[in-house]
Amino acid sequence: MGDRDLEREVLALFVHQSLTVRDQIADADAKQRVLLAHGLKGSARGIGAFAVAECAAIIEKQPEDIRALKTLSTLIEEVRDFIAGISR
Repeated sequence: MGDRDLEREVLALFVHQSLTVRDQIADADAKQRVLLAHGLKGSARGIGAFAVAECAAIIEKQPEDIRALKTLSTLIEEVRDFIAGISR
């Protein structure tokens, strides 16, 4: 597997994970939100999506922060669109 293929695979996995988190986190209880945010935070840092990681860190500390949840959803959409644009 070439470097470019590996990069695409890693980014696709991140997009899948982030969309899954986005779809689950709003309806999750506080404990589950913390776990979802923690996992996303690490993955986001790993690919350089630092705004997503920072927002996930806020949710990890304050799982009831509705504004942070909305911001996370927006950031995930932006990262998804960016990755789609560079993956063509």
